[in-house]
Parts: sequence; C-alpha cells; structure tokens
Amino acid sequence: MTVDDCYQIGHVIKTHGLKGEVQLFLDVDNPLAYQEMESMLVQQDDSLIPFFIEHLQISASKAIAKFEEVDDIEEAKVLVASQLYLPLSVLPDLEAGEYYLHQLVGMDLYDKDNYIGKVKELFEIGPQELISVIHQEKEVLIPLKDEIIKKVDIQNNRIDADIPDGLIDIYLEDEN
Repeated sequence: MTVDDCYQIGHVIKTHGLKGEVQLFLDVDNPLAYQEMESMLVQQDDSLIPFFIEHLQISASKAIAKFEEVDDIEEAKVLVASQLYLPLSVLPDLEAGEYYLHQLVGMDLYDKDNYIGKVKELFEIGPQELISVIHQEKEVLIPLKDEIIKKVDIQNNRIDADIPDGLIDIYLEDEN
C-alpha cells in the first residue's frame, strides 16, 4: 500500500512513559471517531508499516497509543515524528455534495469561469486551511472558505470559486 492509497490522520509527537507508549497528534475533524481503531499505518522512510493498537486513549486532538511489539522507550523513540495513515477504503461514504479535503488535490480551480490552475496541495497555517495552485508559474494560496469556494464538483474534477479581487495579483507581482 502506498501513501496515494491512504489519507493522513496525524503524526507521532513524542514518547510517553517508559513502556513503549507514544503521544499522537490527530489532524482529523472528529478524533473520537477513531477511538475503536485496531491498526494504523506508520510511515518509516518510504514505507507504510502496519502497527496494531493495544490501547488508544484520545483526548481532543491528542492521543496516547500503545502499539503491539513496541515495548520500551527505545522502540517508541523510533516512531517519533512519523506520519500516520489509514487506507482510503476505510473512509465512510459521504452524502451527495460532500467531499473529503484530500479529494481536492489535482482538481481544476476556476475563478468566475476563468481557469486558474490545478490544486497542488492543501495545508493549514494556524487555523486557516489553504489550497495551493500554480498559476502563471507562481504558487497562489487560496483560503478554503465557504465565501470563496462556491462549488466542488468531484465528478467533473472542478472547483468553482469567487476569489477576492487582487488576491491572485499579490502572488503574481515581481519580487524586487
């Protein structure tokens, strides 16, 4: 299984105690929905390794996890800073008109019917979610807000937006 077949749910922050537990950051909308997880994929180098969960205690966006066969602090240290994934196949089905954020990557972004570019990636800066698009060979960051993103059409690979006047121009100005 590759990263392309999965979605990222968080990362390992640090070790916890001496018996192999680790603290996780869960970067998901509803962390408690993951309380009954039996396993997750941990990225190590370029591989995704399945780890089975002995116990998981979730509080807000953080969790304490104990993985099978990780029994001391030295084994747990190896996992620190590792990204955590689940297969796309375990995502629940969505209602019509709903979408997962990872589905936006690779979609075509239009501003008032003018093609802007393909969505390259999504990321967060503080509380703000942004989509990154390459337009006229420059990276443009567009806030992922309902006031701007008007329609997401997964079937036709299209995002329709009403980007505030001047926002794209800021990124296109020559740097002196």
